[in-house]
Amino acid sequence: MLFWTMALIGPIGWQEILVVLLVVLILFGGKKLPELARGLAKSLKEFKNEMSGVKKDIEESIDSEPDEQPPPQQPPSQKDAKPEDTDRPENS
Repeated sequence: MLFWTMALIGPIGWQEILVVLLVVLILFGGKKLPELARGLAKSLKEFKNEMSGVKKDIEESIDSEPDEQPPPQQPPSQKDAKPEDTDRPENS
């Protein structure tokens, strides 16, 4: 649906961006804009730091996984079996 909307409206030009900036300036005023920009910049910086931390954690967990598969376990041999398991009389 977004594709059809963009096809009907077209890309955003410099005039639309200018109108949006003027509306923001009128709504928030000149004194509040620097505070909003600082808050936005801090939020983006924190988001990037968290994303890099998550990426680092994922890479560390991938690196810490063993590369080789453990050897398959073998069934217990007859000498490891209990005597009552091997000395059963057969029913005839």
